[in-house]
Amino acid sequence: MKIDKVAMIGAGSWGTALALVLARKNIRVALWDRDADHIANLVRDRENKRHQPDHPFPESLEVTDDLGAAVQGAGCVVMVVPSHGYRAVFRELWPQLSDGTLVVSAVKGIEVDSGMTMTEIMDEENKGRKRLHFCVLSGPSFAAEVADCQPTAVTAACVDPEAAEQVQQLFAAEYFRVYAASDVKGLEISSAMKNVIAIGAGICDGLGYGLNTRAALITRGLAEIARMGVAMGAQPQTFAGLGGLGDLVLTCTGDLSRNRTVGLKLGSGLTLEEVLAQMTMVAE
Repeated sequence: MKIDKVAMIGAGSWGTALALVLARKNIRVALWDRDADHIANLVRDRENKRHQPDHPFPESLEVTDDLGAAVQGAGCVVMVVPSHGYRAVFRELWPQLSDGTLVVSAVKGIEVDSGMTMTEIMDEENKGRKRLHFCVLSGPSFAAEVADCQPTAVTAACVDPEAAEQVQQLFAAEYFRVYAASDVKGLEISSAMKNVIAIGAGICDGLGYGLNTRAALITRGLAEIARMGVAMGAQPQTFAGLGGLGDLVLTCTGDLSRNRTVGLKLGSGLTLEEVLAQMTMVAE
């Protein structure tokens, strides 16, 4: 199935970066956000000055706060909203999805109340009523570097191998390499749990511990993530790949990591409330 339009649900830093990847390939993208003022600024500036400044929108990228208009005619819908609001947005979105639609989660988190991953939320909300392909896109990928066209490699996973390959081909670019896989559970578990380890790594750095300590935390953290994932039905090799080891190393060591930043500030003596009040983007 040729995809002529993609709906990007969430106009934050990551949603904008992914929209730019597609629009630069001349794929029609509708970038949606609930914040009407934010959308108005994007329409006026033709760039996301709040989250991705100095990256003008290609002509193929349109922005809207009308969810129905964003989804209409889209063969692929990419969910890039925080995990705590994921279910509500998908529930609002679901009636407008057509059979055969690719629904890609690019969210690295777990729903607090239910403990569900994002694809589990979508599966529960869908209840098998529509034939939808739930996929995951994840890997070591800071949004700012993707927007800057820095070479990046990620994984697209779906239980349907043809759907995974579709996502792979859709997002593939000279600087954005996508590998297809089938282990949805492993990719989601590793991408969410690495955030916890990254906060711990930041705390260690904030307390003044050295590189030995950080390396130990990353290595043993990966072992714990893998054990938990396998117990939940994931494939062991997933945790040695881009979405496991790759994303863990990036998030625990990179200065652009939101979760490592949270840990750094906690380690320096700030309270969690003080840390979150200083942040302009969500740390899952």
